[in-house]
Amino acid sequence: MTSLVQSVDWLTIAPPTLTAVVALLVLVADLFVPQERKQLLGWTAIGGLTASLALLLPLRSGDRETFCLTADTRTEACSYTADHFTLVIQLLVLAGALLTALLSLDATRERLPAGEYWFLLLSSAAGAALLPASRDLATLVVALEVASLPAFALVGLKRGDRMSGEAALKFFLSSVTATAVTLLGVSFVYAATGTLHLTEVAQRLDDVPGQLQTLAEAGVALTLVGFAFKTAAVPFHFWVPDTYVGAPLPVAAYLSVVGKAVGFTGLILVTVVAFPSYADVWGPALAVLAALTMTAGNVAALRQVSTRAWSAVRLLAWSSVAQAGYLLVPIAAAAYSGDDQIGATVAYALMYAVVNLGAFAVVAVVARAHPGNRIADYRGLYAASPASALVLGFFLLNLAGLPPGIIGLFAKVTVFSAAVDAGLGWLAVIMGVNVVIALYYYLRWTALLFRAPEGAPEGTPAPHKATAPVTLAIVLTAAAGAVLSGYPQFALRFAATTLF
Repeated sequence: MTSLVQSVDWLTIAPPTLTAVVALLVLVADLFVPQERKQLLGWTAIGGLTASLALLLPLRSGDRETFCLTADTRTEACSYTADHFTLVIQLLVLAGALLTALLSLDATRERLPAGEYWFLLLSSAAGAALLPASRDLATLVVALEVASLPAFALVGLKRGDRMSGEAALKFFLSSVTATAVTLLGVSFVYAATGTLHLTEVAQRLDDVPGQLQTLAEAGVALTLVGFAFKTAAVPFHFWVPDTYVGAPLPVAAYLSVVGKAVGFTGLILVTVVAFPSYADVWGPALAVLAALTMTAGNVAALRQVSTRAWSAVRLLAWSSVAQAGYLLVPIAAAAYSGDDQIGATVAYALMYAVVNLGAFAVVAVVARAHPGNRIADYRGLYAASPASALVLGFFLLNLAGLPPGIIGLFAKVTVFSAAVDAGLGWLAVIMGVNVVIALYYYLRWTALLFRAPEGAPEGTPAPHKATAPVTLAIVLTAAAGAVLSGYPQFALRFAATTLF
């Protein structure tokens, strides 16, 4: 008989738990810290995220489980599992939140309420760190909402800004719709199988009674639709550009990396772990979504007018949609050739997180001098700030998959190989065409950095000044990108250890 007393391994759950505890401490401390010392809250948040990252080291063996239904922790019916997949995603999420925190110090000093901001950011990061370890549908949905709900408030935290309020409302409505659809799907799956644990769901879906077969199929389909919203897959992507433009730049950077990692992690868990018996349904569906998403994102990015206000952020937003399409490819391929393809998605996500956060960091620097943040504002950046131009050019070339951005090239080749190995030749062709389309707008922006400033007076333009935290974020992302480009096998081998 299964025991209802669950085991608890505190070290296993330490990374998300510490992040949540620091969030509460920051919220309480905000009541007592005077206005002129609010920056202490930011450094406390940064220290908490750094400590949470350090707590991943004792777990690096990747073989710990907790909240299990029996005294034997070797059983698969556990709600929290710290395997290699979990640790890699937690590393990505917590490191992404840490870099976002560095980018946010200036914003909380000048415009945003510090206490609320740091509490919301840490709360969202705690939920995002919990999600990859979730091994039952209830924990998965709770973690998804803990990561998402604070993000709504973060987007709308610019008080008195109409665009920020509209962005938060659009993000909220689309996300709530996704959650409602997901919960309906989860309830159908539970009704058909009588369990919430992912591995047990997988076993019982193989032998669903005939009268419940339609209910199970509907549950699987609705759950996948809900996660398609979270990943910004077409046609559920409409909220992305306006949300990124309306949100504070550090929040847009956070959503583009950590928010995306949350959605794709959940999608991987429900497809590969919980619904493998329905691979003939979700495999083709995800392949079609991948093709539509990468195409829509690249075409929309291609159409951005460089003189339009916020065109730089909009281009990064549409680029984010296109990158979501690439990330979907290995998940779709897993339906045809096994879950060993998931490593390609993780490797690509690691590359994308590093270079996209770095690009947003440089955009934040330029935005201080050009609040409109048009692509045209980057013309002649090399003359004003050679280091910023070189680093941004490096990040854009990584996103394009061109040398010296070797890690971007390797990541795209890995995803392309996953499609070919799975027999999805048509999807590989579509991806190849989209990579060529993306080359145009990435290279156009990169070339603009090194052109002479238009109508500028003679002499050297005033350099763009970056504060120490933003400079540190740029240096860290550039260094990580350079190391991965020099040794891309590290990311590929690291991601290859994430198999369930």
